[in-house]
Amino acid sequence: MTDKDIREGLDIAKKYGVATACVKPYAIPMARKALEGSGVLVCPVIGFPHGNSTTEVKVFEADAAAAAGGKEIDMVINIGKALGGDWDYVSDEINQVNEAVTKHGAILKVIFENDYLQDSHIIRLCQICSDVGVAFVKTSSGYGFVKQDNGFYTYHGATVPHLKLMRQHSKPEVQIKAAGGVRTLDDLLHVMSLGVTRIGATATVAIMEEAHRKEETQSVA
Repeated sequence: MTDKDIREGLDIAKKYGVATACVKPYAIPMARKALEGSGVLVCPVIGFPHGNSTTEVKVFEADAAAAAGGKEIDMVINIGKALGGDWDYVSDEINQVNEAVTKHGAILKVIFENDYLQDSHIIRLCQICSDVGVAFVKTSSGYGFVKQDNGFYTYHGATVPHLKLMRQHSKPEVQIKAAGGVRTLDDLLHVMSLGVTRIGATATVAIMEEAHRKEETQSVA
């Protein structure tokens, strides 16, 4: 993705008045300038997309991103540590990154990468994030492709069973972000009915244009 691509995405975010625009950390100044006065917040990603950085690096990244003007920080957990059951490591990392973010007045969204996880992992992560007090738990990065027995790779993103599980096992004040697979207005409305309050989507234009058409039709009727 080039700077030109990023600017085009920022223009879309500004045009439709979405909640945030997710950007690479280096693009925070560009995003702040492009979105100034729009009400759209800058959302840099940390440890993205695979979550393999050390805790120290993630904390440094998160602190720098929030200090530079990132208002919502999306951080990928150490997926291998979660799969291996090293919950002390996972919990400590989430807590440290959350502290680095919130001291600047920003909030943290924790990306699980559900395609790799069993239900038991998702439940435990929701409990940890609730105990730490993060703002959001998020299904996916968009890069969690899983190799199948036939050699092909699949990616599901936000699924209904996982969204229900995350809502059920997170405290009420922890919000749910669905990322991946939400491509239409009907998809959006359905996941919202499950308790999702934020959507990460590449189909923003299609969804918002569909919403506008529906609103116009209803106003005429």
